[in-house]
Amino acid sequence: LRGKVVLIDFWASWCKPCRAENPNVVAMYKKYKSKGFEVYSFSLDKSKEAWEKAIKADNLIWKSHASDLKYWQTAAIDIYGFNSIPFTVLIDREGKILAKGLRGGELEQKLMEVL
Repeated sequence: LRGKVVLIDFWASWCKPCRAENPNVVAMYKKYKSKGFEVYSFSLDKSKEAWEKAIKADNLIWKSHASDLKYWQTAAIDIYGFNSIPFTVLIDREGKILAKGLRGGELEQKLMEVL
């Protein structure tokens, strides 16, 4: 993912606000992927089956999906400092954090700015 603007999207299949935001993330991916935008989804699920089913159901079409299936015990919480989901981290082409917690129109506004 080096050289791309990457959205790390923390979510889970059981999280209703996450699932409600997924169509927006998909739309942003489709709109900006040709300009160097990529999504890296990290799920806080416990069930691999539920996680994979949600990826298909929500049409999360990018290639980068990860989960350690540790729910709220994942090390990602300490690394990125969040306590609720959905939570996003936008990283620039050099690997620096541009913004955290972008959703909806705020995400698109920032993408238009950096891309």
